[in-house]
Amino acid sequence: MTRRRWIADEVSANSAALTGDHADHLIRVLRARAGQEFDIATGAKIRRGRIVKVADRRVEFELGEEVSATAARDVTLLIAIFKFDRMEWAIEKCTELGVRRVVPVIAGRTDAHLAAASAKRVERWRRIALQAAEQSRRTTPPEVADPLKLQEAVNLTGGLRVVLSEAEQQTALSDVLAAHSGAGEILLAVGPEGGWTPGELQLFNRAGWVPASLGSTILRAETAAIAAMAVTVSQLD
Repeated sequence: MTRRRWIADEVSANSAALTGDHADHLIRVLRARAGQEFDIATGAKIRRGRIVKVADRRVEFELGEEVSATAARDVTLLIAIFKFDRMEWAIEKCTELGVRRVVPVIAGRTDAHLAAASAKRVERWRRIALQAAEQSRRTTPPEVADPLKLQEAVNLTGGLRVVLSEAEQQTALSDVLAAHSGAGEILLAVGPEGGWTPGELQLFNRAGWVPASLGSTILRAETAAIAAMAVTVSQLD
């Protein structure tokens, strides 16, 4: 039987702990008790953990043998901010697919109220990423960065930087990835509802991003993010 995996909040030698809301879920929902065993992610490693103490908002583990782990993909997703419920779904699914970093971007077509509220939403996005990472048995959750304005985001560096664009008719994302195999870190930029503006696509172009298409079908923003991540993962495997 596959053991549930948790990403430790605290690690010290052969001990680890979950704290706060993280521990509360294990205590209340899964009824944690001394002697139960789980897989515990302690950074780059996964170790078997046995509960030795359950307290208020804290579960402590004794760590044992190391178990096999799968590393995250070296992929950063720049995702223009859109309706929060749909964006949360995209972050969750892209975490399951192995994204290493998520950068929320304030674009020209990002709703002003969503842009204003986005900074306060980051901690929730990080919790969602943590939960999805544990569910998909990752060693670490993806980094979820503080929101950036597009003018800053286009200057992020990477081995291959790809902007997904409805205006691109000729070059498929899979072809771009195949042509740049071994490029190192991959950055994927996905636009908001309504897509990137012409001026924003010019910014990407001047900064050296490669435009690519996910096909002729017009996708919702969250679908585009998940599809782009899935195509990229298939090329990296």
